[in-house]
Amino acid sequence: MSTSAPLRDTPAPDTSGRPAGSLPGDHRTGLRLPSVDWRVRFAALCLIWGFSFLLIKVGTQGYAPLQVTLGRVVFGTAVLGAVLLVRRERLPRGARTWGHLAVAAFLLNALPFTLFAYAELTISSTLAGICNATTPLWSMLLSLAALSDDRPTRRGVAGLGIGFVGVLVVLGAWQGSTGQDAGGTVMALVASASYAVGWAYVRRTLSNSGGSNLSMSTSQLLLGTVQLAVVTPLFTSFPTSFPVGPLLAVVALGALGTGVAFLLQYGLVAEVGPTTATLVTYFLPVVSTAAGVLLLGEHLAWNTPVGALIVLAGAALTRSRPRRRAEP
Repeated sequence: MSTSAPLRDTPAPDTSGRPAGSLPGDHRTGLRLPSVDWRVRFAALCLIWGFSFLLIKVGTQGYAPLQVTLGRVVFGTAVLGAVLLVRRERLPRGARTWGHLAVAAFLLNALPFTLFAYAELTISSTLAGICNATTPLWSMLLSLAALSDDRPTRRGVAGLGIGFVGVLVVLGAWQGSTGQDAGGTVMALVASASYAVGWAYVRRTLSNSGGSNLSMSTSQLLLGTVQLAVVTPLFTSFPTSFPVGPLLAVVALGALGTGVAFLLQYGLVAEVGPTTATLVTYFLPVVSTAAGVLLLGEHLAWNTPVGALIVLAGAALTRSRPRRRAEP
């Protein structure tokens, strides 16, 4: 689940557009908790992001999708804003930077968060989590269309093909209209594609902006909050009741899944590097599937886990690089 933009020459994200690439020991990275082993924080991040799809499902049982998304970015912004104040960091300056951040907020937060919320009205949280894992495949498509700075490799193209075969398996394409809900699935896949487009945009416009990761990300979420605050009243009515369960889900989704998760991710990147930190990607579908089946009672057909494994294999292949031969 994407929260923010990569800054200062950070590498491309993996599935779901999570931030990656702060320099080790850089004071501009996220929250660092040296007293807690990085493996514990890694596991916590897997659980937080993996459970996000369950929280979206629960939230939409009491509130409109746009309201769930608005609440999510509000509480996420509150967490990052509080840390920003404690660190006494300033928000970035310059109209050009804020303009690019506004686009990033739409592509990486407002649009995909909203699409996932609408998608989970008709599809399971399990399927949403698997669709989220297709972001590297969309990134490879962008590179093939010359919209990315990364040149596609044969492995990447092969991974792209394998990944989309996995998507067809997950959806049970051979079942036709009796398979997964087409509308909800398309929205989840478009949300994942939006992450890929957003990261490509950010890398071209904000990678050398000079602002700290925390201040830029806080600004991005703040702009996403403004965007959703304008749109939500136009398409929804004010809730007549506030069911506790869905409300707590929205609070957790924003504070943990969007705020704390960002801080954990940057702390991991600073300590163990982006390659190890972004391995969290491959655990998310496992966590989201287990949560959906065990806690929400979602049905799991054989093709769902099989297809998910194929998707992850394809995604991993798109990010792999051939080994260099040792010189004699």
